[in-house]
Amino acid sequence: MVRKFYKMLLWLQVLLMAGAGCSHRNAYPTGVQEALKKAGKNRNQLEKVITHYQAENDSLKLKAAFFLIENMEGHGYVTYALQDTLEEEIPFEVTDYPDFPTLEMAFDSLEGAYGKLDFEKKDFTYDLNVITADFLIEQIDYAFKAWREKPWAAGLSFDNFCEYVLPYRGSNEPLENWRRQFYDEYAKIENQLKDPADPVAAAALINDDVRSWFGFDPRYYYHPTDQGLAEMTANGLGRCEDMTNVTIYAMRAVGLAVTSDYTPYWANAGNNHAWNAIILPDGRAIPFMGAEADPGKYNLANKLAKVYRKTYGIQKNNLTFIEHKQESLPPWLSGKSYRDVTSDYVKTCDVPVAFDRALPDSVDIAYLCVFNSGEWQAIQWGMIQGDSAVFAAMGTGIAYLPALYMNKEIVPFGPAFILKDDCGKTEFRPDKNRINAIRLVSSTARRQQKSTDSIKGTYLNVGSSYELFYWDDGWQSLGKKVAGRGPLVFDNAPGNALFHLVAENSDDEERIFSFAGGRQIWW
Repeated sequence: MVRKFYKMLLWLQVLLMAGAGCSHRNAYPTGVQEALKKAGKNRNQLEKVITHYQAENDSLKLKAAFFLIENMEGHGYVTYALQDTLEEEIPFEVTDYPDFPTLEMAFDSLEGAYGKLDFEKKDFTYDLNVITADFLIEQIDYAFKAWREKPWAAGLSFDNFCEYVLPYRGSNEPLENWRRQFYDEYAKIENQLKDPADPVAAAALINDDVRSWFGFDPRYYYHPTDQGLAEMTANGLGRCEDMTNVTIYAMRAVGLAVTSDYTPYWANAGNNHAWNAIILPDGRAIPFMGAEADPGKYNLANKLAKVYRKTYGIQKNNLTFIEHKQESLPPWLSGKSYRDVTSDYVKTCDVPVAFDRALPDSVDIAYLCVFNSGEWQAIQWGMIQGDSAVFAAMGTGIAYLPALYMNKEIVPFGPAFILKDDCGKTEFRPDKNRINAIRLVSSTARRQQKSTDSIKGTYLNVGSSYELFYWDDGWQSLGKKVAGRGPLVFDNAPGNALFHLVAENSDDEERIFSFAGGRQIWW
């Protein structure tokens, strides 16, 4: 009878332990539970991390592990391949060419042979499916070691620690163990500082060191797959994304809260840009360029319509989480892990736009676009309410175009306008009843000047053909002219128009302009 009692008691203990285990799993935050389900066969690796910190009885480390796991969806290693229009892969390696001009000539030759080429996403290896418990535990332990030991990290909040020190990657580079290496390398760096609690001084000292072995090379524009630390160490060169990433590694490893800010499109030039920002204990962000310019000594080269900050954490207010009718979203605005920080950089205005034509029933989101590398590119979104939309926190002194996004293409939907510094708008509505003669001296935003004989200097290629367009719900041609030694004169330009002068065999870097007071005004 006694033996039977103890047997029953043993089974009861087993059941209680099993029940405790189940209830413990169910006690995971909802986001963690969802991530574990999506991890598939790799779930056990993530649960090992959780179990490890439960056993350590360190509530903050456990909370940090939860943060990394529940926000891990969407993070991973992305590779790109050069493809032709038939999606055939064309081998291309930037290090095969000694310099950027040689590389561009080779690329042009490839396009001559294969037609239009572009880099397309090839593979995406999701962290949820491959990350290991050992990797995450080392990342978490060393992040906490730096946060708890380094004098400049003393005032850093746990939230900012989680977002800007704890994350184990900078963008979409391969997973590599970088934190221990840089922690050891800069273990005594505080001894070199007058004020060991000054994060800006610490960042500058580390940036100087990174700059000594890593730098920018334009060839890596043709290497869209982000480099990992091993590749960057071997090459010593990269593009802006690589520069920001290697800087993130070096500085997060010693408890400096560093991230990457970016503009998807310059507002008055072609291309885009990414740079670093250090987050101070009081929450202020100071921009700088990793491996190039230190905090407080960095100036951005062009105008900003929008600035976004990369985050590890999923931002639930982003467009991709907003219920909308359209199936597709512009790529730059469909991300889950970024937030708008434009107002930290420039004066901004919330911009209402009233549409003067009927909106399709199939859309409920509108966009503002900037002109970049020959095209209008969506850079901000607004929900359509009735016949209008409001676009939040837009940089001023910039030309914008309202648009819709349909069938994965920008569809102009209203007149282009200049957002003035006082938040007012100047719309471009071409007046064909007011025809003017305009004298053009450049197709790009070059400084206009007068020579000693009172003839404006020109920046046109003599003998090249140029075509002048004005914007009226699309680019409308005003004809072609061949450049001589003086300005190009077009006698048929409508008033109140936005223009674009395009060279034959254009590189798409010509800028848009208005015309007033006898000169081109660039946007």
